[in-house]
Parts: sequence; structure tokens; C-alpha cells
Amino acid sequence: MENTQYKQEINITPELMTRINELIGHYPDDKRKSALLPVLHEVQDAHENWLSYPLMDKVAEILNIQPIEVYEVVSFYTMYNQKPIGKYMFEFCRTSCCAVRGAEDLMDYTCEKLGIKEGETTPDGMFTVVGVECLGACGYAPMMQVGDFYKEHLTKEKVDTIIAECREGKINLHDK
Repeated sequence: MENTQYKQEINITPELMTRINELIGHYPDDKRKSALLPVLHEVQDAHENWLSYPLMDKVAEILNIQPIEVYEVVSFYTMYNQKPIGKYMFEFCRTSCCAVRGAEDLMDYTCEKLGIKEGETTPDGMFTVVGVECLGACGYAPMMQVGDFYKEHLTKEKVDTIIAECREGKINLHDK
């Protein structure tokens, strides 16, 4: 896990700290570490959707745990980003059902259309394309996740429409 080439401002606002404390409050005092995953989500959302080492260190400090305990979680789960990503991250499911139904080809198509390789972000900072493990929607294969939403039964035409809608600002990333 190496993200030292990226700089990130740490901004734990009073509002964010209130939310973090609320999450920590769901667990006994001697089990603060149990709040790690939801705290990481909140902190990542408040910091352009990625987590630098200094930011992970700050989370460790808040939870009174060792930084390595945070690094292990961030490096294990694909929902945490270790470098800056595009505004729209296309997460293509690449496990059996989706693979058999052409997800890999659609991911390649998307990368080619955007002029990037898997794991890269477009120069304008708009799109990142990644392959992820099972998203739990096998009946809707091939599919991808964009923000909080699944885009199902994908075709090249549907991918083109999703890209166009993102460029036009018509895709809401979060169900909030």
C-alpha cells in the first residue's frame, strides 16, 4: 500500500468529529475499534473519497488503535481508496456470473472509450474504472456499481448512456 506521492489535506471538521463520536458511541468504550469501518466511510466521504496515510493515522489516533490496524483494513477492502479517484468510479463486478456474461469485455470497452487502463483515472478527474469482486447481484449480470447504485444488465449502449449521463451531471452518486 503505497500512496505517499499523493498529498491530502486533513480536515476533521467539528461536524465530522460529531459524526465520528456518534459512530463510536454505538460500541462499548473498550471496543472503540469496532467503529473502524463506519468511521473510515465517513472520513473517506469527507476527504474526496480517498484515504492518505496521514489521514489513516488520524483515524487510528481518534480510535486509540495502532495505525497498522487501520492500514490492514484499508488495504483489504476495495471500498476504501488509497489514492485519488475520479468523481465517478465504475466498479465492474468481475466474478463468475458477470464474467460469463461479458463484464470483462465491457470493462475493457469502457476503459478504451475513456482512454484509460483499469485502475486509472481520466485526466479530467471525472472517471475511474476498476474491477472488483462479487457485488452480490448475480441475477443482474453483467453489472457495475457507480456511487451507491448498481447499473445492471449492462451492454455497450448502456455504458455509453451512463458515461454521457455522468458527463451531463445527471447521475446522483449517493442516496442521501
